[in-house]
Amino acid sequence: MVKYIKEQTTVVFAEIPDEIVLAINISNCPHHCKGCHSPYLQQDIGDELTYEILDELIKKNDGITCVCFMGEGNDLDGIFRLGIYIKNEYQLKVGIYSGSNEIPERFWNGFDYIKLGGYKEEFGPLNKETTNQRMYKFDVMVFSDDVKNKPYDIEHYGWRDITYKFWKR
Repeated sequence: MVKYIKEQTTVVFAEIPDEIVLAINISNCPHHCKGCHSPYLQQDIGDELTYEILDELIKKNDGITCVCFMGEGNDLDGIFRLGIYIKNEYQLKVGIYSGSNEIPERFWNGFDYIKLGGYKEEFGPLNKETTNQRMYKFDVMVFSDDVKNKPYDIEHYGWRDITYKFWKR
């Protein structure tokens, strides 16, 4: 069961670059990172996050471009199903902040953005160039010799590291 913290579900602009994000804090984090900025999310707290609740949250927050699960909790399958539901029902992008260094490959297909890596104090958060954490975006690059007269040819698709977008220049 996926549990979320209702009172902390909010629209944010910094968690995923170039997106207006409905951020949903997920509890039951299994990672227990030293220096975690939200250690209470390691506890078994909050309410069950259902399709009906997602419907309410998304409809209440018109204008969002992405829904991001801030943590994976203890039910990665449940998070995956919720993400697929969001993509299918609302055509919104979906992200996940995972404290894992990797997640099963089959789950990558359900997300547009994936943050990997547990927080390590000595390396800092995503906005530090020294961070061990990485943010990935699924990209499709389309190329054609003659755009007007030919169908598009997809020459590249896959995950691109966009962590640099968090760093101030």
